[in-house]
Amino acid sequence: MTDMLVKLYRLPPVVNEIEALAAQGVTIRRALVPEKHHVVTWVRENFSAFWESEADVSFSRMPVSCFIAVEDKQPIGFGCYDTTSRGFFGPTGVSETARGRGIGKAIMLACMHDMLAQGYIYAIIGAVGPIEYYQKTVGAVVIDDSTPSVLAGLLRGKPKPAE
Repeated sequence: MTDMLVKLYRLPPVVNEIEALAAQGVTIRRALVPEKHHVVTWVRENFSAFWESEADVSFSRMPVSCFIAVEDKQPIGFGCYDTTSRGFFGPTGVSETARGRGIGKAIMLACMHDMLAQGYIYAIIGAVGPIEYYQKTVGAVVIDDSTPSVLAGLLRGKPKPAE
């Protein structure tokens, strides 16, 4: 999987996305530290232990570098940045039942606008899946020769017990 680069100074606005979701009862906001246990558990249950680890790291940043989508007082989506590496956006995900409503786009834009506010000019989307989606949504471009990504040597499988 390849990496992509986003010019943060050319992002589309996020306000309209957030307002449209608010009209549907969905709030996009920065996660709060007291919610850490709830958010990281939800990420593990809905995605993976790898993403749980990255979401966990986002709560060690000040300000917290995790944005969440909330509906009926429950998380339905999340996005993080500065977890695996500085300047990296991701992971991000939306629960299966909430997909197709623009929630992922709103979370991504909220994260990237926050990155710009923190002083970043560019963001890297690591090990992307849907290249066309990121090209269309935020004007991302493929970073040549970025496969394998920084995750190439990632440990997989069940850890061996200590002897």
